[in-house]
Amino acid sequence: MDLGLKDKVAFVMAGSKGLGKAVALELAKEGANVSIISRSRENLKKAQEEIKSITGKEVLIVEGDVARKEDIEKAVKETVSKFGTIHILFANAGGPPAGGFFDVKPEDYLKAVELNLMSTIYAVYAVKDYMINQKWGRIIASTSISVKQPLDNLILSNVSRMGVVAFIKSISNALAPFGITANAVAPGYTMTERIENLLKARVEKEGITFEEAQKSMITDIPMKRLGTVEEFASTVLFLASEKASYITGIVVPIDGGFIKGV
Repeated sequence: MDLGLKDKVAFVMAGSKGLGKAVALELAKEGANVSIISRSRENLKKAQEEIKSITGKEVLIVEGDVARKEDIEKAVKETVSKFGTIHILFANAGGPPAGGFFDVKPEDYLKAVELNLMSTIYAVYAVKDYMINQKWGRIIASTSISVKQPLDNLILSNVSRMGVVAFIKSISNALAPFGITANAVAPGYTMTERIENLLKARVEKEGITFEEAQKSMITDIPMKRLGTVEEFASTVLFLASEKASYITGIVVPIDGGFIKGV
C-alpha cells in the first residue's frame, strides 16, 4: 500500500529512542523527510546514524527539551528552514514518574502537565500555520492506555494525558476544514526503556523479581505479550498517511486488547 508519505516533512518529538525513534524510522522508510528533537545529543546522533544506515535518509536532529516552548519553536523553525514546511507532527514525550496518590505532591502534577500536555500544545501552535497554508496536515499525539483505563501506579500520567485527548478532540474540529486531521494513539504495554523502568520500579516497591513483574504486567493482556515498537509505529504511519484522510478526533488504542471498556 502506498501511504503517500514520500517527500512529506515530519517533525517527531522525543524521537531519539523508544516509540519516537520507531516512528521516525518508519517515516523515513516511507520516504518522508524527518526531523527529531530530544534532550540527549548522544541519543540523537545514534538515532540519526541508525536511520540513515537503514533508509539512506538524512535526519535533521535538534537538541532540546519538548517541555520548553522556546525549544519546540526553535526545532520547528530549523525543520522548516531545511525542508520548507511541516506536514506531519508526532507529538510525543516521555512519561512522568510512576507513583500513586500518596507518592506524589501537588507540584508534581504541574511538571507532568508541562511534559505531556503543554509540549503537545506548544508543538501544535508552532506548526499549525504551515499546515493551514498548505491545506494538508497530520497531527498525531502519543498518549497512553491510561486515558481509557487509568492505571493505579501512574496517577501523574493518568491526569496529564487526559488533557492531551481533550485538546486533540477540540482542535480536530477547528482544523478539519483545512484538510488537517488530529488524532491520538494510546499505546499499551510496549517493550521500551520506559516499560523496563516501570518494571524495575515494581520490583523495588513490591520485592518481586523482574520476571514476576513482567508476567504480572501481561496477565490482563489478552494477547499475553508486550507490544513491539514496530507495531506502534505502523499505526502512527497509517494515521499520518493519505489513506487516513477521513479519520480525525479519535483515540486509537494499541494495546493487545488490554482496555476493557467499549
